[in-house]
Amino acid sequence: MPYIAAQILGGIAGAAILYLIASGQPGFETAGFAANGYGEHSPGGYGLVAALVTEIVMTFMFLLIILGATDGRAPVGFAPIAIGLGLTLIHLISIPVTNTSVNPARSTGVALFQGDWAISQLWLFWIAPFIGSVLAGLVYKWLGKKDHEAVRE
Repeated sequence: MPYIAAQILGGIAGAAILYLIASGQPGFETAGFAANGYGEHSPGGYGLVAALVTEIVMTFMFLLIILGATDGRAPVGFAPIAIGLGLTLIHLISIPVTNTSVNPARSTGVALFQGDWAISQLWLFWIAPFIGSVLAGLVYKWLGKKDHEAVRE
């Protein structure tokens, strides 16, 4: 729980700093304030199901990359490269769909500054990463068992 609270507070602090910077420009509006959304609030107009699937799959893939890159069997020193490039690809794929979340704390911070619609859609950006991360953990554990079984043979 302390880790989750720290993440959320960090997301809010980051959004507050971004808001202070962005609102310094004349005519600033929170309409495009990096909030995640679906339907009319999706950058590409994608609906609820597309947003849900995108966020589940992108979180799943991101966690698989993290788990694989930080595994004791992985080459030392390459994790930052794999994780950074993976996250870049995830953003390139999902920004047009949802503005990319894969992190509930990031979504929460900007939603609080965006207002009503972002807060009403925030549930998706908590549920989807949770589902994606649990699935990634289960699949990675299963793959690890298969890998250990193959080594024993």
